[in-house]
Amino acid sequence: MSKAELSIIEEVESAIRAGSAEKGLETARRVTDLFLSSAGSFDDEQIALFDEVLERLIGTIELRALADMGARIALAEISAQLAPIAQAPPSVIRRLASNNEIRIAGPVLQESARLDDGELVKIASSKGEPHLLAIAGRWWLKEIVTDALLARRYPSVNRRLAANPGARVSGNGFAVIIGQAEADPELAVSVGVRVDLPSELRRRLLRSASDAVRARLLSRAPPHLFEEIQSAIAAVTVGVDREMSGVRDFEGAKRAIAMLKATGQLSEATLLGFAAQRRYEETAAALAALSGSTVEVIRPLMQSLRDDGLLVPCKAAQLSWETTTAVLESRFATGAMKPADLARAQGHFARMTPENAKRTLRFWQVRAS
Repeated sequence: MSKAELSIIEEVESAIRAGSAEKGLETARRVTDLFLSSAGSFDDEQIALFDEVLERLIGTIELRALADMGARIALAEISAQLAPIAQAPPSVIRRLASNNEIRIAGPVLQESARLDDGELVKIASSKGEPHLLAIAGRWWLKEIVTDALLARRYPSVNRRLAANPGARVSGNGFAVIIGQAEADPELAVSVGVRVDLPSELRRRLLRSASDAVRARLLSRAPPHLFEEIQSAIAAVTVGVDREMSGVRDFEGAKRAIAMLKATGQLSEATLLGFAAQRRYEETAAALAALSGSTVEVIRPLMQSLRDDGLLVPCKAAQLSWETTTAVLESRFATGAMKPADLARAQGHFARMTPENAKRTLRFWQVRAS
């Protein structure tokens, strides 16, 4: 064990023996900062050391946090700092995730790669609505987790899951959502534009939907689903139950983009042209290539009704705001984004750095694989 490692342990022991809330908080912040400064270079043994000492510190802080707002704020800060770190100490992450205070648990529940499906299911089955909402906001969720979330029957959680295209939903899970969507227009729109919604359930949804909901579905439908939804609405309107068209295939677009890249013809200008023409598959494939990602990661971001996720590959590719706007608006078959929504997205885009965007994109790539 190195002198630096011995020094960390001695400082933690001293902080715990002192019993001082201020000393414990100061030491926890210092240890967290030390870990964050070189997180990518630590080996498993070093991570285990940080895991042990931080968990001990957090254990003492949690006791004080019951009555000490400063301690709760400190734990929330540590949670937010560790949440995006792929090599974060696993026991610490699990401890933070199970905290009853959502400000502390929320960041790691929504983002940390250290939480496996079993841990997410356990929390989804035992904690309250705020914790479930945080889990439902994760960009990538497997069916076992979404089934556990849907079993709790919180309308707000179901809406967030339906609007999250990175959340895989089972057939039974979709049936639960469709059952609730018949009385929830917001949920009906979110689930109705999902590419993975089984055709028979989409027909069921459209049969019971009001004219207003059908109109909203068409206005929010991405190009690759517009004709399918339009045909289904026409069919249920006249009482005809016809088979809907299949989902478009991205393989042709991927081959075309690969050829453009190989011949040096793929550029931001090429992407802007595809996006301006609302060539959905080519836009997704070109953005994936320019950002160093894959269509499998970009596709759910394009399908999402949220804007923030799609900004990440755009920033990673260092696109201009003009091209980014075109990409955002290419998600819809017709129309443009509202000025207020564009302004909010532009502010978020300006604050994001290419380095952080690339790091987030790599994390999503791992989660999607």
